[in-house]
Amino acid sequence: MATASTVRTRVGPLHVEVDGDGPPAVLWHSLFVDSTTWARLRPALAARRTLILVDGPGHGHSGRPPGPFTMSDCADAAAEVLASLAVTGPVDWLGNAWGGHVGVTFAAERPEACRSLLTIATPIHALPASDRRSVRLAYVLHRLAGPRAVAGPLTDALLGRALRRADLAAATAASSSFIRADRRGMRQAIRSISLDRADATALLPAIKAPTLMATGADDAMCTPADTATWAAQVQSGHHVVLSGAGHLAPLFDPRTSTVITDFWQQTGR
Repeated sequence: MATASTVRTRVGPLHVEVDGDGPPAVLWHSLFVDSTTWARLRPALAARRTLILVDGPGHGHSGRPPGPFTMSDCADAAAEVLASLAVTGPVDWLGNAWGGHVGVTFAAERPEACRSLLTIATPIHALPASDRRSVRLAYVLHRLAGPRAVAGPLTDALLGRALRRADLAAATAASSSFIRADRRGMRQAIRSISLDRADATALLPAIKAPTLMATGADDAMCTPADTATWAAQVQSGHHVVLSGAGHLAPLFDPRTSTVITDFWQQTGR
């Protein structure tokens, strides 16, 4: 049975759920949404791992961050979560977009604590100028008009327009998690880990854990060519192409759970 708790960390109080059985695996979601976006993959993953699902600062049931924060701050907060749960051994890290950034930082800064790393739709570079304009506009609209004014276009971007129209449950999961988030906390997160995101390329050679970088075939913000280039800079790095156009799309395809569990099995753990 799943359990939930709140852990006080340097990025604010974080909501954490623990579910499943087996070696520990940390799951950290994308910006704009929360850990409910793992719901379709969760049963299959929980059969193989003890899942530690974190709502990032300003998202889901987590509290508002106390101020600006970095990916390194998030990685430190993840270590605080693990300490609170008395997890002393290495973990498998599974991160979607933002969660992948935190995982890259965690694996590079704490190689002894990361057993394997799997990122889904995680662009390693800083936010490009073209995307920066779109994110800044969303930030301003969110501040002036509230999340509902942004939710539709944002869901299109996160899922891809075709999936949003074809899968009402996926669209609802993405938009509702954005709408219910703490408003000021969401804007702080947008600024801290999107608009002010640093390029993480220099961290890749420091990652010692077996690593798989995945992205959707039609994800324009994190292309298969990108992930191939980044994975080649990791000592034990590989890449794989999943289905979908937006950062969240692979999380709503049940086939993705097989990719994840096969990777865990192939790493010999």
